Amino acid sequence: MVELTINIPESLKEKLERDKMNLSLIISRLVKQVEEEREMIDWSVKLQHASRRGRFDELKRKGYI
Repeated sequence: MVELTINIPESLKEKLERDKMNLSLIISRLVKQVEEEREMIDWSVKLQHASRRGRFDELKRKGYI
């Protein structure tokens, strides 16, 4: 596991402590969510590229370009 150090404003630190929030857990969940979204973004970009493949040649053949 990788260790991550972050700086947060003192006011946020006080709020987290007062509300007994586990910052480590929050950050872990955030990282997991970003990883899941990254997979979805990569998939959607690949899908978009596949749908556009050959489109330029088709438009050129039809005389639009």
